[in-house]
Amino acid sequence: MRSFWKKLRSHKPDEMERSILFRAQRNAYLFLAAALFLWSLYESWAVHVHHTRLNLLPCLLLVSAVMIQALTQALLTRRAVQDDEDSCETGPMARLVLLTCGAACLAAVAVAAAVLLGARV
Repeated sequence: MRSFWKKLRSHKPDEMERSILFRAQRNAYLFLAAALFLWSLYESWAVHVHHTRLNLLPCLLLVSAVMIQALTQALLTRRAVQDDEDSCETGPMARLVLLTCGAACLAAVAVAAAVLLGARV
């Protein structure tokens, strides 16, 4: 069984491999965010020019991705400095509350848009 996992290279990555993985994930995230932003602009242009129905999918995906990234970053920062008494980063609670409210608003907007646009769930 060990030879099977060695063939798949399922091992704990060292510092250089983690750095490479981080850069690759960052580049993929930036590409997806840019693609969703451009898709949102195209959909807005198509609605304006051709008077078609609005497709909220790219905008909702973009906003969801940004909200998830910001919320995860705030939570991980809070956990990392939770036991450190000298850190000034222990107070992102207001930011977490605002991000949670933003996520709730995003969910409400998505449901309202689905109802108003007549989407079948």
